[in-house]
Amino acid sequence: MKEAVSPLDKCKTYTVQKGKIRLYSGISVYDNEEVWVNIYVGNLSSEVTEEDLQKAFEAFGTVTSAKIITDKFSGISRGFGFVEMSTKAEAHAAINDLNGKELKGQTLKVNEARPRPDSRGGGGRRGGGRRY
Repeated sequence: MKEAVSPLDKCKTYTVQKGKIRLYSGISVYDNEEVWVNIYVGNLSSEVTEEDLQKAFEAFGTVTSAKIITDKFSGISRGFGFVEMSTKAEAHAAINDLNGKELKGQTLKVNEARPRPDSRGGGGRRGGGRRY
């Protein structure tokens, strides 16, 4: 008899967003369906808005979210963003068609996003306290 395999056993990383666990394998723990694929979009023009990004990808299927990464101090676009699509088939169609295409004067670099590494550094004290 085959043992049941949990979706958590199949992935190395996951996030918790809006009360749901999202696995980087694209499988929902709650319903075992493919729920999203995260896509990296690079070389964005500073004129591109999140709405422009969403419209470009909607031609290939359902866009769950579109986010352009901005500088936290100036609010200016850092030239890349992420789009979440509801299925792998739609995401791969978008990646294959939009990679190398032009959007507002810039040639896009589009591929499946990689998960962030577990250790991102930061934190911890670096001395500077009183010495006796």
